[in-house]
Amino acid sequence: MRMTVHMKSRQRLQWCDSAMPSAKRLVAVLIFLLTCGAARAARPLGGSLLDDGYRDMYNLRFNDAHTKFQQWMTAHPADPMGPVSDAAAWLFGEFERLHIIDVQLFADQDRFDSRSKLSPDANVRRSFDDRLGQASTLADAVLKNNPHDARALYVKTLISGMRSDYALMIDKKDVAALNYSKEASAYSKQALAADPHMYDAYLASGVENYMLSLKFAPLRWLLSMTGAQTSREEGIRLLKLTASDGYYLAPFARMMLAVAALRENHPQEARSILIQLKKEFPQNALYDRQLALIK
Repeated sequence: MRMTVHMKSRQRLQWCDSAMPSAKRLVAVLIFLLTCGAARAARPLGGSLLDDGYRDMYNLRFNDAHTKFQQWMTAHPADPMGPVSDAAAWLFGEFERLHIIDVQLFADQDRFDSRSKLSPDANVRRSFDDRLGQASTLADAVLKNNPHDARALYVKTLISGMRSDYALMIDKKDVAALNYSKEASAYSKQALAADPHMYDAYLASGVENYMLSLKFAPLRWLLSMTGAQTSREEGIRLLKLTASDGYYLAPFARMMLAVAALRENHPQEARSILIQLKKEFPQNALYDRQLALIK
């Protein structure tokens, strides 16, 4: 019976695909929120090659990030976090080149829906896919010995989440992106069941709840039939949880809180968040661009 309901829900979702592109796009791209590593207690990034690679990535120094992730992979060849982190740097770099990560873009839904067609880099796509394949193989090897390994399950979450991001934001394949998104959500729940303190993993549900809570009631009902979560209050709670207690994803959670502030007409709150991010990642021109647009 449950399978029948899910099949019908999927048919309904495909039927109204043209009526809800913005909902799926906003959710799936922001699963990029999942592309930034495993969770730890909140503290400044730094202390290991992996940490330094993420700091470089947030500072938009992508070549430096690739170098450090490669060094991590050489020193830890069995750790799937190495290649999945390098895949994140390839994806984030392509997003920056194409100006996809944009607070104002997320906050203005009409502008988001009408954005121009993108021109992806084939070499970046190949490197991205290669690293995801490598990470998946290593994570599967870990899970074969321990199906409840939280780190490996989280890597599987990242892989599916990044595939969703690329399918949606670059290839513009909405249905494929939604399927990857559901896969990522399932892995995320398994990772959190294994380790409830993996605070970065809460971000996916936070974004899903908040962004889908903005949709009109019939669409929220339809999305709920597919298992989507649409509570604004829960979304904000989980975003704040990741922002305060997450690690690699904490900066992105804070940026999403800036999006929420702009959507709810609190520009000075958004400005305050972006100013703090700029202090932490001074070479990230994205924050400068956004601050210049907030009145």
